[in-house]
Amino acid sequence: MAHTCLQGVKYLMFVFNLLFWLGGCGILGVGIWLAVTQGNFATLSPSFPSLSAANLLIVTGTFVMVIGFVGCIGAIKENKCLLLSFFVMLLIVFLLELTVAILFFVYTDQIDTYAQQDLKKGLHLYGAEGNIGLTNAWSIIQTDFRCCGVSNYTDWFEVYNSTRVPDSCCLEFSESCGLHSPGTWWKAPCYETVKIWLQENLLAVGIFGLCTALVQILGLTFAMTMYCQVVKADTYCA
Repeated sequence: MAHTCLQGVKYLMFVFNLLFWLGGCGILGVGIWLAVTQGNFATLSPSFPSLSAANLLIVTGTFVMVIGFVGCIGAIKENKCLLLSFFVMLLIVFLLELTVAILFFVYTDQIDTYAQQDLKKGLHLYGAEGNIGLTNAWSIIQTDFRCCGVSNYTDWFEVYNSTRVPDSCCLEFSESCGLHSPGTWWKAPCYETVKIWLQENLLAVGIFGLCTALVQILGLTFAMTMYCQVVKADTYCA
């Protein structure tokens, strides 16, 4: 009976981790693809130049693949060391995510203030040599969200040292339209506009986070259950 139970848990965990590993491959693939088109998905933060969507996906995908691989081998080989390693790694990831989520909700106001200040510093890199990624990212955000600047369009006045904005701020795009009067520019602040958009999609974000947490808890349960079954099996054999 114990052997049958062990075999059942073994194959369930193997399939689970195989899907986990394939998911990591997918995330890594998307990250590499974004890295090739880095100009459209670069970071907007001058304080964290490496914190781009591409780099985050590559690191996340690689880490998920490693965890999934360890789990697959640990399950199929019924190796206690690998099973425990998988459990510990997944537990660390889960606790880190939980900690980040708690800190985000506790320090929301401070994060808002810091983020706006940092984004305004980043505006000064707009159009600068070697910053095509940041330039394109701001252009896409201002065009798609119909906004201008971090807190308002006057943020750009400090960047250009004159009364002008990037052409992506214009209600109707045309060459050098950013030199025209403020009446031809978007008035909405980009930070608040994007923040409102995220709040409107909070349900989708919450469902994604909940599903991610459930998958991780399921993985932890499988790993610990199989580890205990392997220990019991070794005891019986002894």
